[in-house]
This record gives sequence, structure tokens and C-alpha cells, in this order.
Amino acid sequence: MTATARTRTAPTTPATPATPTTPATLVIGATGTTGSRTTAHLVAAGRRVKAGSRRAAPVPGAEPVRFDWYDPTCFGDAVAGADSVYLVPPVGDPDPAAVMLPFLERARAAGVRRAVLLSSSAIPEGGPAVGQVHRALPGLFDEWAVLRPSWFMQNFTGAHAHADSIRADGVILTAAGTGRVGFVDADDIAAVAARALTDDRAPDTDLVLTGPEALSHDDIAALLTEVTGRQVVHHHLTYEAMRDRLAAAVPPAFAAMLAGMDRSIAEGAEDRTTDTVHRLTGRPPHAFRAVAVRELAVRPA
Repeated sequence: MTATARTRTAPTTPATPATPTTPATLVIGATGTTGSRTTAHLVAAGRRVKAGSRRAAPVPGAEPVRFDWYDPTCFGDAVAGADSVYLVPPVGDPDPAAVMLPFLERARAAGVRRAVLLSSSAIPEGGPAVGQVHRALPGLFDEWAVLRPSWFMQNFTGAHAHADSIRADGVILTAAGTGRVGFVDADDIAAVAARALTDDRAPDTDLVLTGPEALSHDDIAALLTEVTGRQVVHHHLTYEAMRDRLAAAVPPAFAAMLAGMDRSIAEGAEDRTTDTVHRLTGRPPHAFRAVAVRELAVRPA
């Protein structure tokens, strides 16, 4: 569900720079879709941020640090001086707990006291993949939260298979049928993540995040057509066709899980909205049309 996207510009409200002796928040995946935005929110609030990425890429206002889930030699430097961590699981790994749990043990031992995990609305506590990390988190940290966003709006505008297919062919391919999803803006996820990481009291629960309305992929295609002036259509695939298509790019087990999520959408599993974004940030979540206008070229009047 997650995908790499360009970093959003931080709010212009001036903030007092953090000093190196201030406890830091380690943001894992700090150049990615939610990590970059979470970093921007934290920096704007004056929080010291260690921006973790495989190449320790520069991130405005943050301290770059190398982080690779599959290289434990970088863990020590990454958590040094941090009291909280934003966790983006390794992309495409059907068993992220195998690498994440040893890191979390080390982070706790190093003084990290709060952890916020990015999961998915489609994966419950104890479920497959990151659901196992969700189950373990409350036993590792006294202060924690699990963010369970619905599918990202940026899947259609950023660096994702759907967005690539839209740009190349004007097509969205899913096995979701006419099922509706409460698609959520990555910036809304980041705003909630920043609050969960810095509020005096941690949520200590899981939080299902959605946008303000549930839309089908046919609705998304129609909105993209309206906003961009280019025809976009949704092609309905079977579960088997979607699974086989995904298996060309990701491990078969992960492909089956992703195709199964589409099938669950078709059956109505994601047809819901929540008030979580509004409750935690004090503002309503962004609608898909507004995000599409913000992030895509708009047809001239």
C-alpha cells in the first residue's frame, strides 16, 4: 500500500531548532510517502528528527542516518539519542516481524520509550505480515500506537503501480470490483503520526485512518478524468488474474495477500470512514478530489 513519493514542503510556521542534546524521533523510511511527511510535521513543530533511509539521504531540517532493516550493524547509530520511533515496515516482505522485532528489542534497550507503527486497515492485530508486529508492540513499549490507514490516495498520484499504469495507459487494474474504500491522504496519516509521537500521552491503541468518503475505483477513475482532463478507466480483474500479475513483481505469497486484499474490498471490508484524523489533528481529512488537484496537473479552463 505504501509507495515512495516526493517530500511535501513543511508548514511555514517558524519553529525553534532542536539541539543535538534534545531526544530525537527516529523516522524510518524518512524519504518515503508517509515518512517524508511525518518528518516535515515533526521538524515544523521543533522536534529533533533522525531521518532514517538506506542511503542516509538529506532531508530538510533533519539529521540523516543510515537505516536498512536487513543490516543490523546500522541499528545502534540509528537509535542513539532517540526516545521515539516511527516504524515503516520493509516493503514487500511477507514476514516483517523477523527483522523488525530484533530491532525493536534493541531500540527499547537503547532508551526508546514510544513506538508508532504504520500498518494497514486491512491487517488486524495478530494478522499476517505486520499484524504480528502489531501484536508484539504493546509488550515492548509502554507508549505506543499502531496506525491502520486505509489505502493511500497517493497510490494514484505518486510512485505506485496504479499511478504508473494511469500515467502509461490511463488504466487502473484491480480485483476490487465495485467495492468502496475510505482512501486516505498520506499527509493526514503523517499529521496523525506526528501527534501520536509527540503528544503528552500516547494513544496506546490502534487507529483506523480514512478519508472523508468511501469511493470505488470506478469513482477514482472518474475523478481523475475530471481533474486531469485525460480519460482514466478502471478495469475489473479476477482475483487470480490480479494475483498472477502482482507475482511478476513481488514474491508469490505477498502477491496472493495483496490480491486477497482486493477481493476483501470487493466484499465490502473497506467500505467505512472514521473520525480519527479529525479527532487527533483537529481538522477534517482531505477529500480525494482536493488531493488530486494538489498533486496532479489540472486541465486548463
